[in-house]
Amino acid sequence: MYLLELGGEDDAFAAREATSAATGVRRIAPGLAVANAVSSERVRGLAYTHRASELMGRTDADLESARALLETAPIDREGSVAVRATDVHGSTAVSTERAERELGSVLVERGFSVDLDDPDHVLRATFSEGTLEGGGSLEADAETGDLFASEGADADALSERVSVCALGWLAAESVRDFGSRAPTDKPFFQPGSMDPLLARAAANIAGARPGATILDPMCGTGGGLVEAGLVGADVVGTDAQEKMVRGARENLAHFLEPETASPTGVDRGGWAVARGDATHLPLADDGVDGVVFDAPYGRQSKIETHRLEDLVSGALAEARRVAPRAVMIADRSWASEARAAGWELEAAFERRVHRSLTRYVLVLERREPST
Repeated sequence: MYLLELGGEDDAFAAREATSAATGVRRIAPGLAVANAVSSERVRGLAYTHRASELMGRTDADLESARALLETAPIDREGSVAVRATDVHGSTAVSTERAERELGSVLVERGFSVDLDDPDHVLRATFSEGTLEGGGSLEADAETGDLFASEGADADALSERVSVCALGWLAAESVRDFGSRAPTDKPFFQPGSMDPLLARAAANIAGARPGATILDPMCGTGGGLVEAGLVGADVVGTDAQEKMVRGARENLAHFLEPETASPTGVDRGGWAVARGDATHLPLADDGVDGVVFDAPYGRQSKIETHRLEDLVSGALAEARRVAPRAVMIADRSWASEARAAGWELEAAFERRVHRSLTRYVLVLERREPST
């Protein structure tokens, strides 16, 4: 069993992204989740999960309980140790300095040496209290496709207040280099470009990884393709505007052509970008493993050949033809259009950007015709 420390912005969305690197993910407290197994390599590329640790055990979110857990838990490792404590969102009032000191003393009593600079093992002690909320998770009406806040049979459980301290041995950390790829710092920039955190999460959910091919049929400046390529996927992009095609090529060459490994530790993916119509893709059926795209926003988009509704509907239909899964980001819900194109809405989330912009993230799985 593993402990996941989530990024803190939207736990439901973070947990969904984490399923690209872990199995059996389920939230246990604000900012915390557990998983049955993890891929350390994939954890390094997550946007909204910061760490994964081998779970030693969990108890109530107070220092006395944490100390009792550590004193009695079996430990099957040797070498030097360090303790790192976190009070998630400052929710428990536990002193992290005192927690590190007292839990470290327990480990010394159990025969370990302490090395704060370069330990052989790091014990993560996470304290969290609060209510497990649905976050931005949405469901779709079966008939209309309209989105509404999740309720479900476990709504009472989700509203229950929890108090958790989880102890675990650090196994993997995500690479927090997203600030180096801020939209305004890329070689080619256009207003409205997606931030790299959301772009990475969408790419991960769409299936980006070594050996996979990810398509963005409305690639814009190429930000989503950059993030998919940095976790090892080969990427293909099209855009209707020649200016965007040139700019995306510039950005992809800058981030994916260096011969060094990606910061996530994998080989950077290959890439190709061409001018094209998202409603008529020059790709074979099932030609890619996943699709991710940021649909044009009604107030900001420049659409020369299609009404917006026709463009989105056509792009959804083509995406379903070329891939079994897709992640669509937009400034409104296109759930009805997605269902009409033959997609199952596997999950949906709201990501508030600022007062006048909320992004919807639709996670789509291909619905096969019933026999």
